Amino acid sequence: MKSDVEAVDEFVKKYNALNQEIAKVIVGQQDIIKDVLISIFSRGHCLLIGVPGLAKTLLVNTISDALGLDFSRIQFTPDLMPSDIIGSEILDDTRNFKFIKGPLFVNIVLADEINRTPPKTQSALLEAMQEKSVTVAGKRYKLGNPFFVLATQNPIEQEGTYPLPEAQLDRFMFSVWLDYPSFQEELAIVKSTTQDHKPTLNKILNAEEILFYQDLVRKIPVPDNVMEYAVKLVVKTRPNSDMAPQMVKDYLSWGAGPRASQNLVIGAKCHAMIQGKYSPDIDDVKAVALSVLRHRIVRNYKAEADGYSVEKIIEALL
Repeated sequence: MKSDVEAVDEFVKKYNALNQEIAKVIVGQQDIIKDVLISIFSRGHCLLIGVPGLAKTLLVNTISDALGLDFSRIQFTPDLMPSDIIGSEILDDTRNFKFIKGPLFVNIVLADEINRTPPKTQSALLEAMQEKSVTVAGKRYKLGNPFFVLATQNPIEQEGTYPLPEAQLDRFMFSVWLDYPSFQEELAIVKSTTQDHKPTLNKILNAEEILFYQDLVRKIPVPDNVMEYAVKLVVKTRPNSDMAPQMVKDYLSWGAGPRASQNLVIGAKCHAMIQGKYSPDIDDVKAVALSVLRHRIVRNYKAEADGYSVEKIIEALL
């Protein structure tokens, strides 16, 4: 590209083409797709919460195909061990230890039902998310580049689960809630999936281009008033802060940390790029605020008793 401005214009074309390819397989879910793609281009990870059968696996598979990336799905179960996802050392024919890579060594990992596995295995995945590498027997192994984790959780069936602690949830850039499709969307889904037609996807981007656009997102300039708005929004979620409104003091036990401020700004930059803008405004911060803050604030018993959801509190702050 001759300039960053030209690169942003090219990104908008690629993003729209990407959406068209994904729409060949996924019906509706536009906001979900946008959030997942923002996470990827922002070098973040995404937590998807939704009941079974809402095409979470298909969505990730489709996105990885359209992006030309390697994909693996790990079904998290109570007996899954860290070595099952990272890999392990085995003794080969020459009596030397050889490292066999686990399913984590790809570009996109779908961690299906992450809350079904014990904390030891959860933390092995979350270390990989943070460091983009794993350590086995004192040796460090780099993971794929780009590397992106999409984890899913089932909100209904909570028996036999190990909920992610707040500190681990904080590793995810976005927490996205999947809802049931509308009647018309479900009709279109049933029509397209009960026939023998199988759409073929074109690869719109490759790993090199994704890394280029990830760097481009970081270069986007942010006006001071937008930066201050994002940080103020996060500070207002902390009950012990002077900026916190009465509602936050009444209904929240804990607010979001500095990582939320960072993710708000980076998410707003990427959201602006998608719209073809060269700098984010306050509307771009608002567009990503719910997904960034949803899993980072903790309600108290009073909020639950009065029927105040996390979403309602965030909307009031906005």
